[in-house]
Amino acid sequence: MHVQHGTRRSGAAHVTLLTEGTYPHSHGGVSVWCDQLVQGMPDLDFDVIAVTGTGREPVVWDLPPHVHDVLSVPMWGTAPQGRPPRGRARNQLAAAYERFLTALLDPHAEDQFPPALYTMARAAADGTLSPFLRGDRAIAILAAVWNRPGLPVREARPTLHDAVTATALLEHALRPLAAPPPRHGVAHAVSGGVAVLPGLAGLDRYEVPLLLTEHGVYLRERYLGYRTAPYRWPVKAVVLGFFRLLAEETYRRAALITPGNRYNRLWEEEGGADPEAIRTVYNGVDPAAFPPAGPEPGTPTLSWAGRVDPIKDLETLIRAFALVRKEIPEARLRLFGGTPRGGEAYRERCEALAAELGHADAVTFEGRVDDIKDAYAAGNVVMLSSISEGFPFTLIEAMSCGRATVSTDVGGVREAVGDTGLVVPPRDPGRMAAAALELLGDPERRGRMGEAARLRVIEQFTLRQTIDTFRSIYLELPAHARPFVTPAVHGQGLRVAAGSLAG
Repeated sequence: MHVQHGTRRSGAAHVTLLTEGTYPHSHGGVSVWCDQLVQGMPDLDFDVIAVTGTGREPVVWDLPPHVHDVLSVPMWGTAPQGRPPRGRARNQLAAAYERFLTALLDPHAEDQFPPALYTMARAAADGTLSPFLRGDRAIAILAAVWNRPGLPVREARPTLHDAVTATALLEHALRPLAAPPPRHGVAHAVSGGVAVLPGLAGLDRYEVPLLLTEHGVYLRERYLGYRTAPYRWPVKAVVLGFFRLLAEETYRRAALITPGNRYNRLWEEEGGADPEAIRTVYNGVDPAAFPPAGPEPGTPTLSWAGRVDPIKDLETLIRAFALVRKEIPEARLRLFGGTPRGGEAYRERCEALAAELGHADAVTFEGRVDDIKDAYAAGNVVMLSSISEGFPFTLIEAMSCGRATVSTDVGGVREAVGDTGLVVPPRDPGRMAAAALELLGDPERRGRMGEAARLRVIEQFTLRQTIDTFRSIYLELPAHARPFVTPAVHGQGLRVAAGSLAG
C-alpha cells in the first residue's frame, strides 16, 4: 500500500525512515519514538518505507503534512509481481544466490555475502528475485550447498522439506529489497534486520548515507526467538546466518550508528562497527507530558504497561505476583497494553497461568489505555519484566510520573534507572517478588525514589535533547551525498553456538 500525503518543499532536508512492524502502522515504544522525531522537526521532509505483515495494515498515526510518501512493504502478503529471470540473467542470479548461501553456511566464505546481496538487490528491483526464490532451482541450489563435505550443517542431515522451508523464509525476508530505495537525503533505519535492506540498496546504488538506530538488539532478539521456533537446525542455520551477516554488513556500512544505550553498543562493536561511527543517543520524554502521577492507589498494586508479547515475559511477572500475594493477600496486578495480531495465544497462556496459580481474581488485563499516564498512576510500583529491551519508554515515562520501579536488568534499563529504582535479573520471579515487596512495604522509600526518578529524567532524558541531537545528525550526514535524482516510474563476530539454538 502506497500512501501519498502532503507536498514536498524545495530545499527542505529529507529523511526516509525505514521501519519494521512499527510506525506508522502500529503503536508501541519505537512508534512513539518515530512520531516524536517527525512531530519535532516540521521543517524537515520525511518519507517512510515500512515493512509490514500483509500490507493491509492501516496507518494508525495522524501524519503531519511534512510526512509525504508512506510505502508499505508486506513480508507475508501476496507475493511481489514479476517474472523469473531467463537465460544469462537467470544463470547470473543463480550464481549470486549460491554465493549468498555459501556465505551463510561456510565461515570461510562470509566475504561473499555483500556482493551477492547487492546482486540480488538489483534482481529484486527488476522484479526477478522473488519469482526466482519461489522456483525449484533456488531449492536445489540450497540442497546442494548445505550438503557439501565439511560444512557442519551437513551433519544434521538436511531434508528436502528443510530446503523448501528455509528457501521460503529467505524469500519473505528479502522482499524489502524490491522496494524503491531512498535516492536522496538520509536513510534512517529505526531497527536492524530487514528494515535496513532498502537503505543498503540506496547506499549501494545512490550513495545515500545510512543511519542506524537500534532500540533493542535485533539480532539478539532473532536468536532468542529461534530457540523455540518450530524448525530443524539446518533451517535455523540458514536464517540466523542471514540475520547475522546482514547485521554485520549494516554495522560496517552505516555512516553513523546511534544505539539507545551502551549495551547495544557492545553488540555493534562486536559485529564490526567502527567505534568512531557509534554515538549513544538516549530516548527522551517530555516531562510536562508526564507530570507527577499524584496519589497512589489505596490497595497495594503493581502496574505494568507495554504490548502483550513473549519478549515482555509476563509469565515471570505473574509468577512473581503470586509470591507477592502470599505476603500481601489484597495486592493486585494490573496489566495495560494491547495484544498484537497473532499474539492472542500468548495472552491466553498468561491468563491461564494466573488462574492456575489461583490469582485470576487479582490479575487484570486492561487492554490499551487512552492515556498511558493512567497506567503508571494505577500502581504503587511500576514493573518491567522484559527479557530484552533497548532503552524502554515505559520505564522513563513511569520515572517522569514519579513512580518507583522494579525492572529487569536488560538492555539500557540500568542506565535509565540509576539508583532511582530496583533492578533484578530477568526470568527470576523470586528476586522480582522480593524487590516489589521491599518497595510496597516502605512508602517513604517509594516516595523518595519516585522524586529522584523524575529529577533524573529532567536532567538526562528529555525529548528536546533527543530531537536536537537527531536534527544535527540529519543535517550533517548528507553533506557528501549525491543530489536528488527524480525516480523513474516502474510498473564471526556475532556467531552463536549451533547447539544453543538447535532445540
